[in-house]
Amino acid sequence: MTEWTGVAGKRVVMTGATNGIGLAAAQELAELGAELTIVARSQERAAVALERIRDSPAPEVAIADLSSQAEVRRLAAELLDRYERIDVLVNNAGAMFRTRRHTVDGIEETWAVNHLAPFLLTNLLLDRMKQHPPARIVTTASDAHQKAHIPFDNLAGEGPWKARGFARYGETKLANILFTAELARRLEGSGVTANCYHPGLVATGFNHNNGRLMNLAMAAIKPFSRTPEKGAETLVWLADSPDVSGENGGYFVDKRRTLPSPQARDMEVARRLWDLSRRQTSDPRAEATTGQA
Repeated sequence: MTEWTGVAGKRVVMTGATNGIGLAAAQELAELGAELTIVARSQERAAVALERIRDSPAPEVAIADLSSQAEVRRLAAELLDRYERIDVLVNNAGAMFRTRRHTVDGIEETWAVNHLAPFLLTNLLLDRMKQHPPARIVTTASDAHQKAHIPFDNLAGEGPWKARGFARYGETKLANILFTAELARRLEGSGVTANCYHPGLVATGFNHNNGRLMNLAMAAIKPFSRTPEKGAETLVWLADSPDVSGENGGYFVDKRRTLPSPQARDMEVARRLWDLSRRQTSDPRAEATTGQA
């Protein structure tokens, strides 16, 4: 297996790359010479991102609604058909919703987009990534996980949504960390690594689709927020730097491996979440990656 020399000349697939941290990271990765593919929800969003990245090699575009498992499967099939190798997968897409919404699969949308979509997409692409090591998987988590628990007895997120909305977001970010830890365990010795990170409080367009009060709240914290470029630094570092070649299963803050909450370090919870996610996505490929489970 060859040593990691950075993203230059490597195929990087990135979700959530049309705004905020994702767009800032996409610009940097393109400037570093990555063969970048951005996954966008629409052609319009992709066009805006391409305009911003125009001074670097133009990325390729794939369109998918990540709230739909059929769309995630179609996206994965398209990527596998396009590329003989995928060197880096960045699961950055995420959302928080003002009201409870359900997807076409009947799943609460925050859970579907923030957790099940990266779980399913990663597993569908994993065999291809294993064929050409070294390869990396980077997932955007959040410090919002700190007080969260996985609601195994309330996966639908029932309860007053005004009290549940942000808590639900925290649950999905906890799920991102647990997914990363369990995935890393299953990937040991494969040449593929999985890590996640917290970008910090970032001033982006995130959460501006949730009504006037939330817009005011986001405006109030903006003076205390970091720029998208600063928020993207750890993502780009985890994707590009040879210095993290030995890292697997880590949670990083400002380029330092950091302990997440005790709940996020509970590997029994991680295994239980993996099995649940496999059932929710009904994906046979997820079972195929169980390794030493």
